[in-house]
Amino acid sequence: MADLRLFSYMPNPRVYKATVTARLCDVDVEIRGAKPRELADWLWDFDARPLTEEDKAPGSPTLREARMGFAGALHKTDAFLDAHPFGTVPAAFSPDGALGIFESNSIARAVARLSKNDHPIYGRDPYEASRIDSFLDVSLVFARDTQKYLLALIAKSISQDIHAATAKAVDTHMGGIEKALAGRTCLVGEALSLADICFAAEMVEFALSHYNRAVLEDAGLMPLFDENLKDRFPAAMAHLDRCLGHEAFVPDLGAHYVQILEHADAGSLSA
Repeated sequence: MADLRLFSYMPNPRVYKATVTARLCDVDVEIRGAKPRELADWLWDFDARPLTEEDKAPGSPTLREARMGFAGALHKTDAFLDAHPFGTVPAAFSPDGALGIFESNSIARAVARLSKNDHPIYGRDPYEASRIDSFLDVSLVFARDTQKYLLALIAKSISQDIHAATAKAVDTHMGGIEKALAGRTCLVGEALSLADICFAAEMVEFALSHYNRAVLEDAGLMPLFDENLKDRFPAAMAHLDRCLGHEAFVPDLGAHYVQILEHADAGSLSA
């Protein structure tokens, strides 16, 4: 039995915070899920699975109005909503399915707390742990701003205001990361921690904007994730490359990043 079960759309850079952490900490994480468009045809539950014809029958007790990035209706069990009161994914569960853990940073923290080795994933003392939490909290602000940008690109409704706000968020976030890495190879302590994992995952999420460069060009706006980041924030971008080349990152987060860059002109995120 896995130490933690996760249900989400895949691929998902934010889910990879948990899988990278699991590799560093020898924790067994099980993932269930499908591509974003396919997740509407799944039963959202601890035992998540594709819907049957019986599940889809009129009057099904699991039928719920979709929110937060999904349209129409979804099928969620009462047990799922008891464990996950906000009804969102990624959704993590304790091995018995009784306890839900939501939000990607909290899920990664859960994996870190389940660690079966002495890797300082959460620091060596309460001070380092709290500094790691500081980076994770800051990343939530960055994630909120970049999510608005990504969703606007998907909807082909990017505006000058959203673009400008995101540019400011990038400057603030990457400027802080650049300063934090001065003379260092990791954000906290001497080894990779949750702070580094979260930074890398959110940057890969932001890199998804590569798929929508044509939308920016049509709007007369410059891409915010491009080669200029390496010139403006050399230490931060070098750290990103260093993280994504690490053996714990390569199988999913690193591979996903490579795929994004290789298919920069392949179409929109919603394809």
